[in-house]
Amino acid sequence: MERHSDSDITIRPLDISDSEDFINLYADEKVRKFSSRDAFTSKEAAIEYFMSTDIPHPWIRAICLSGRPVGSISVSPFYGTEKCRAELGYVVASDCWGRGIATAAVKMAAKAVFVDWGHLERLEAVVDVENPGSQRVMEKVGFKREGVLRKYYLLKGRPRDAVIFSLLSTDDPLS
Repeated sequence: MERHSDSDITIRPLDISDSEDFINLYADEKVRKFSSRDAFTSKEAAIEYFMSTDIPHPWIRAICLSGRPVGSISVSPFYGTEKCRAELGYVVASDCWGRGIATAAVKMAAKAVFVDWGHLERLEAVVDVENPGSQRVMEKVGFKREGVLRKYYLLKGRPRDAVIFSLLSTDDPLS
């Protein structure tokens, strides 16, 4: 597998023109294994999803390799007395796994969101216990493994255990 330098990997706001890339991304069963999103049934369905969900999202970016979208990364804020924290999630094309792309993107997103949202103290990531690749990504970036949340969420109708990771605004994501 060819590894890429961080300069080949960028994050940028999503655009409607990315819909074709995301149709292909979510058509891959390996990508959908730990994702709540199903495959898009048509280009129109993908565009509708982008317009109603992704474009208005408070912080979502395309993960690009040499300018081409190969995934997305989002940070979802909490509100009220929990507004000091947010949850990070990402998805990357399976042919890009193991090449440092997710690690670079998570590092960029963590640094950016702590700047964009000055009130943020804690960034969390909840990773399925059976997804060791994403657990390694979090650890490589500097997230701390805090424990296992039993039957924490539903995936395809089944309760799943998850590992929770955190990065504080005072932590230094690995450079």
